[in-house]
Amino acid sequence: MANLNVLQWDGTPGHYEVYYLSATDPASGIGLWIRYTMVAPLAGAATCSLWFMAMDPGGDVRVGRKVSFGVDQLVAEPSPFRVVIGDSELSDRGMAGGFDDVRWELRWDPSRAYEHVHPLLRRGRIAKTVLTLPHADLSIDGTVAFGGRELKLEGARGGQAHLWGSKHANRWAWVHCNDFAGHDGAFVDGVSVFVPRFGREIGPSTPVVGRFAGDDFVANGPVAVVRAPSRFDLTSWHFEATSGKRRIVGEVEAPRASLVGVTYNDPDGDLAYCYNSEAATMRLSVFHKSGRGRSGWILRDTLQADGRAHFEYAQREPVPGLDLLVT
Repeated sequence: MANLNVLQWDGTPGHYEVYYLSATDPASGIGLWIRYTMVAPLAGAATCSLWFMAMDPGGDVRVGRKVSFGVDQLVAEPSPFRVVIGDSELSDRGMAGGFDDVRWELRWDPSRAYEHVHPLLRRGRIAKTVLTLPHADLSIDGTVAFGGRELKLEGARGGQAHLWGSKHANRWAWVHCNDFAGHDGAFVDGVSVFVPRFGREIGPSTPVVGRFAGDDFVANGPVAVVRAPSRFDLTSWHFEATSGKRRIVGEVEAPRASLVGVTYNDPDGDLAYCYNSEAATMRLSVFHKSGRGRSGWILRDTLQADGRAHFEYAQREPVPGLDLLVT
């Protein structure tokens, strides 16, 4: 598999690209979301940005920061992979940088990589956004500082993703978790999207990848993603996914008080409003097939992460009563 972190932008308008790390500090329970992004609009100059968010389940910590630069402040090298925005760097082994009152210096060993978009959909250019997971299951060490506070991370669980495309979906839910109690090495990462097609909204399409009991789980085929049951809203998501003789059922709950609202800009100028909690709770049931029909599924394991899952909900209108910390 080629390095999924390599920058995809070819310098032309109509493109956006995002790198992000989501993680939970095990000592404080504070969830972290650090993003390196760029947008090349259809009209106007391309820009790049650094984003920092932090929150806890009770809403006592709720921080959102962003700074933007001209695209001349973006440097990308494919081998070894490296992206630099301003004086902040991201590589396959960590990230370091900051702005204003936030700083981060984090390191990790590379992890396994996964792709949410099936190669058939990639080749057909059907997906307007491509999501990849270059480092699915990380153990992160280092320091993060914000608002006069410093966190010393030791073995923080998290994942690093890379996505790119020409336009965000109409609405979506996303989750990542690799911090299930008593299940080292297990993780799940999935997204469920509604997209405009032929004058109407279609969906949900729900690709999910994971690893359970040492075996990969990949449900990203064209048929699997449209047949997967999925229901989500601002603070919750129920989904199912099937891969071969295994099926998973996920339940995500995000405390409203923990949500950090941010605004995404599409290359065509449209806006998407995203509400993110890096302090969500997740319950995941893993079933194995032992016969025919729905009755043939046997529950093999239940995984639980209290306040250690990462969840995002987005739509095309702002949610009334929730402020946007990053615009």
